[in-house]
Amino acid sequence: QVQLEESGGGLVQTGGSLRLSCTVSGRISIYGMGWFRQAPGKEREFVASINSGGSQTDYADFAKGRLTISRDNDKNTLRLQMNNLKPEDTAVYYCVRCPNVNCDRSTIGNKYWGPGTQVTVSS
Repeated sequence: QVQLEESGGGLVQTGGSLRLSCTVSGRISIYGMGWFRQAPGKEREFVASINSGGSQTDYADFAKGRLTISRDNDKNTLRLQMNNLKPEDTAVYYCVRCPNVNCDRSTIGNKYWGPGTQVTVSS
């Protein structure tokens, strides 16, 4: 059973930064990985993804220029550096292991999800 655990969430002021991490049990080097989020009263949405080798990334429009996804396959770790945070970034952020070398934007499919970490941005 694959287990994912996010960390690094918290409370930050507008314009601040946070770095989320996700540790995964088992090897991740052959899987695409991603981050999703869900704000109160809203549907879960795609944030960013990275292919298995780390050479290709994909970002939601709201993430471009502010959020950076990265991975360390030796440590089975996924990260999300978040800069210039806004109140609308407030959400629970989820780490995902995708079933293939790439990770699509869909919230459905054969993905493994972490329990999530809360990010709150105060105005």
